[in-house]
Amino acid sequence: MSGTGGPSEAPEDRGGRRLGRRLVQLYVGLALYGVSLALNLRAGLGLSPWDVLSQGIVRHTGLTMGTVTIAVGALVLLLWIPLRQRPGLGTVSNVVVVGLAVDATLAVVPPVPGSLWVRVPLLVVAVVLCGAATGLYITPRFGAGPRDGLMTGLHQRTGRSVRAVRTAIELTVLVAGFALGGSVGVGTVVFALAIGPLAQVFLRLFGEPARPAPEDKGASHATGALPDASSPTSSREVPDPV
Repeated sequence: MSGTGGPSEAPEDRGGRRLGRRLVQLYVGLALYGVSLALNLRAGLGLSPWDVLSQGIVRHTGLTMGTVTIAVGALVLLLWIPLRQRPGLGTVSNVVVVGLAVDATLAVVPPVPGSLWVRVPLLVVAVVLCGAATGLYITPRFGAGPRDGLMTGLHQRTGRSVRAVRTAIELTVLVAGFALGGSVGVGTVVFALAIGPLAQVFLRLFGEPARPAPEDKGASHATGALPDASSPTSSREVPDPV
């Protein structure tokens, strides 16, 4: 008879709760990522490379930022086909939820005054929130984002390092976006320098703790738990947020 006086929890109940928590974490993270993108846009100090491209397309099409974000994500996802990458629930959700959250946030957050006393703090909030959102939606492991999958697919097909492939993609996207009229500025530099360290912090914070028992080493793979963020692989490379 159990000393607790009650029946133990069934494994399927624990698994169901874990899945529910992971789904909530995924969608909260994606929504907050869209919010961070919109706040960065409102700060007006420069965007991340992919957002520079989206803003440049907005200037020439008249579409909303969220709509273009969805369209660009879908087009990038098509590039997965020749690269033989397989999308997951998180991949498809990424394409849709981030764009919807961008437009929803822009609808309720008005343009800010030109004063740097307002715009700089808003930029800082946006970048930190982006790091937190990245940790939230990556750790449930429901599939890579469209841009992340493009990066890893090209890495596998070309044999180039992840860092080299990512740099080449983002420079190409940044130049194209700037040519289309996208906003490049100090915010672009701040994002590039800060998002990696911030994402690493929040990946550790939101990831499931590593299990020390030798017999449990395979469990993290089966349940989708994040490997210890201090491992050599995770400390060297942080996935592209979207």
